[in-house]
Amino acid sequence: MYKIAVFVSGRGSNLKAILNSIAKSKTKIEVVCVISDKIECSAFEIANKYKIPTYSVSQSENEFYVSYNEIISILKEFGTDLIVLAGFLKKIPDTLIDSFEKKIINIHPALLPSFGGKGMYGLNVHKAVFEKSAQVSGATIHFVDKIYDNGKIIAQESININGVNSPEEIAKKVLKIEHKLLPKIIFKFSENKVVEKNNRIYVF
Repeated sequence: MYKIAVFVSGRGSNLKAILNSIAKSKTKIEVVCVISDKIECSAFEIANKYKIPTYSVSQSENEFYVSYNEIISILKEFGTDLIVLAGFLKKIPDTLIDSFEKKIINIHPALLPSFGGKGMYGLNVHKAVFEKSAQVSGATIHFVDKIYDNGKIIAQESININGVNSPEEIAKKVLKIEHKLLPKIIFKFSENKVVEKNNRIYVF
């Protein structure tokens, strides 16, 4: 069984897409836990329906949160193979990255390396794309390193947006791509079909 942990901050539409894809496929993948930077997170409702353990994490001491050191221990106890950031808005601390090197991926709602970096998340990204009058946008899956949106790109998919009238319209189009691309790449990881070679990432 290939085990993944999903980090979320919002409603969890990508989490739902992952779980739906797992249910429909014959691939042996298990979501072992769902982690959020919030106490009350809509994605937890989805996790609870599937009886998936949930945790709220924080870098500061707080009786309502677990620390990142505790999360590292929990993830290791679960035997986590891959950490998936699916709309997680906080920067991952270096300790977690060091503990799961090349085992943390993120989905970004734009075509990196454009429209990435600190503050570039959610509707902020789509506003920047819209205001720049970009004619295409899309989604990027990349490895997570110690710099925002800097890790090597694993996969991208683009969409024509030259006829859109608002950032919200771009968001809807890109989200549809995210819901297809993220499960696909997770499946590829579970099948050992994501390979680094000649300083590039290849998906077979």
